[in-house]
Amino acid sequence: MLGKKKSALGLDIGSSSVKIVELEETPQGPALTNYGVGDLLPEAIVDGEIMDRQSVVDSIRNLIESTGIKDKRVVTAVSGRAVIVKKILMDRLGEDDAREAVQWEAEQHVPYDVSDVVLDFQILKTDVGPKQMQVLLVAAKKEMINVHADLVKEAGLVPELIDVDAFAVQNAMEANYDFTPEDVVTFINIGGERTNVSIVKDGAPHFTKDLALGGNTVAEALQREHALSHDEAVKVLRGEVEDTYDIPQFVQVACDDLVITLDRALAYLQTSSEAEGLTRILLSGGGSRMRGVKELLAERFNVPTDIANPLLRVTYEPALFEGSDASAVAPTLAVAIGLALRKVGI
Repeated sequence: MLGKKKSALGLDIGSSSVKIVELEETPQGPALTNYGVGDLLPEAIVDGEIMDRQSVVDSIRNLIESTGIKDKRVVTAVSGRAVIVKKILMDRLGEDDAREAVQWEAEQHVPYDVSDVVLDFQILKTDVGPKQMQVLLVAAKKEMINVHADLVKEAGLVPELIDVDAFAVQNAMEANYDFTPEDVVTFINIGGERTNVSIVKDGAPHFTKDLALGGNTVAEALQREHALSHDEAVKVLRGEVEDTYDIPQFVQVACDDLVITLDRALAYLQTSSEAEGLTRILLSGGGSRMRGVKELLAERFNVPTDIANPLLRVTYEPALFEGSDASAVAPTLAVAIGLALRKVGI
């Protein structure tokens, strides 16, 4: 009797849309067997906070129904102000002892009562200073995790694991691209209202931050300047209608915080001798295809800058995309793909 094929669902609840992917483990590697993208009502989710719970639940349910996905077990993720990712130094310990000690360390580094957060950690370096090690500390408010899990359950799914958006993007990129231990790569995932930024070297995230900017930031600027509706502005940014607007100008203004954040992070990493300099930028998310974003970052940081394809090494049937360009859809699925890859062992 043949065993059941191993499959996994990744669910990305963004600020403007919900994305779900189903991956299957095959002898040739992971394969995309199903996916769906469903728009959310404007302001259903604002700054990571769920403002219209029922509409988000309905969007997830509609997506499950329209895709015909049967599996209910999902890997999902959170991001935003209630998620803290920080590198810390602590006494050199084994994994088990470190798990106990990190609770005490968190009290010094997390701006919340540790009883109110969920903690996790990853040992980055074991030989930093005298009898010290470098640890990546991750903390998320329990309330946010519980709200997120309850919402997923209400939509009829079972949340098996809750990750962090930036880590899911990194997972998707490392599964599809080759990086050397010397490469210093920035992953930038641009959503509707939030951008996840991480700087990674040799598989270790040296900087992680969520910025309150995204495609909607540019869309709102377009609306104000040219008296457009929100839908009209979004279509302009997506290139769905012809226009004569100077989109790169709006993009440049909106991306000021992103450029400043990267400048400061890279300067710190160079000063601390953790990274010599940036070698590559990979963009993902629905906002990655806004005109001018790739060119702006490539010119500013003078490194190869590309819109990522998280399906580069994931097989799929072209018919799944119903005539659409898979490489154009793929960047919006980066978080969901990275989440699903957790389950299929990548």
